[in-house]
Amino acid sequence: MAKGKDIRILVILECVCCVRKGVNKESKESTGISRYITEKNRHNTPNRLELSKFCPYCKKYTIHGEIKK
Repeated sequence: MAKGKDIRILVILECVCCVRKGVNKESKESTGISRYITEKNRHNTPNRLELSKFCPYCKKYTIHGEIKK
């Protein structure tokens, strides 16, 4: 049996706070960007996924949003 489209797809979640900060101005070093990889069901969640995850660079729980591959 051949499947048409896969229902579950891999998505990458990226910290929205780290993206805004970018490069640290004082020390001129990148603070880094926290990323997680997870799966979502395409039929149940057609919109972009946003989850609260721990960011080791911010050292707190922040919103991680889905990005394009």
